[in-house]
Amino acid sequence: MVINFKNPWHISIIACFLPLFFLIIDILLGNLGANPIQTLHIRLGDWSLRFLCVTLAITPIQVITKWRGMADYRQLFGVCCFGYSLIHVLVYLAVDNALNWSIIAVDMIESPYIWLGIFSFLIITVLAITSPNYAKKKLGKNWKKLHRLIYFSAVFAVIHYLWQLKGNLVQPIFYGILIFLLLLFRVLNYLKNKKLNKLMIPNRSISEQ
Repeated sequence: MVINFKNPWHISIIACFLPLFFLIIDILLGNLGANPIQTLHIRLGDWSLRFLCVTLAITPIQVITKWRGMADYRQLFGVCCFGYSLIHVLVYLAVDNALNWSIIAVDMIESPYIWLGIFSFLIITVLAITSPNYAKKKLGKNWKKLHRLIYFSAVFAVIHYLWQLKGNLVQPIFYGILIFLLLLFRVLNYLKNKKLNKLMIPNRSISEQ
């Protein structure tokens, strides 16, 4: 595929890989600070959450701009969220704990916040698997219901982030507020559409006169 830098789709794909590219550069140059594994965890987790927020932001942007071409971008950013989440999990398993399952089991028992991260990751994984068009056609009306689980994934991810930190909570609180606003927009938009639909239904007593 020839990359066209004037094509918004191609630019979006490149933008999705840039955080990973710069992270690899920092790893090779040894720029991850005194605790490189922790820095690696945080940066991958941050980008997972950022792509999750961007995915949730697509619907409000689509409603406000009336641009229906946003669906493909939602799928792209959702898959990117899964990709960064997967690397985040693999770093925890293979780099941080060297696939020592006994240590991982003890860590999971002693650190309940890990379970929230697992739940969030499992939801994102299911949504990534069912994101292609063939899955959408196969699931039919259930596809939308299934993909609404992203709201729970977002909440779990923020609590996972917030719970594990012992110091500066600015970033997880920021993401929490952002996700709250994005979900609030959906609720208000749903109530607005419900009210409009109700107004459009003719009154039976009037119609029968």
